Amino acid sequence: MGIELQRLTDQNLEMMEQLLTCFQHAFEDPEEYGQNRPSDQYLRTLLSSDQFIALVALKNSKVIGGLVAYELKKFEQHRSEIYIYDLAVCEDYRRQGIATSLIEYLKPIAREARAWVIYVQADRGDEAPIALYNKLGLQEEVLHFDIPVS
Repeated sequence: MGIELQRLTDQNLEMMEQLLTCFQHAFEDPEEYGQNRPSDQYLRTLLSSDQFIALVALKNSKVIGGLVAYELKKFEQHRSEIYIYDLAVCEDYRRQGIATSLIEYLKPIAREARAWVIYVQADRGDEAPIALYNKLGLQEEVLHFDIPVS
């Protein structure tokens, strides 16, 4: 396959920019991922945080996919949960096991963080991610609400 997986650090700002572009195209959302991109300092701070996880799949040093996740430290027990916020693979590289490889690469990071679970949300009708997540885990039916802060 010739794909390299890597966790980004605060030294990988160019790859983080490439990942944002990958997400922008994969999600067809130029407004969310293309406009008002954060400053280098913001990205450095984020990438140096233990609670932020950015993984990329590289082919010839070019980002072709990636995953962004957050560690949520729990209060009821000394453990965490890992929430996959975004996961995408550039169109030309889909159906090659890259998304699965990124999730597998996340598992030891989650274990090191004392996470008891990795979870992800998928939208109804988005069949490819639903099939992937059903292959890797158990599906729960939940309701998701967005509560505005302003």
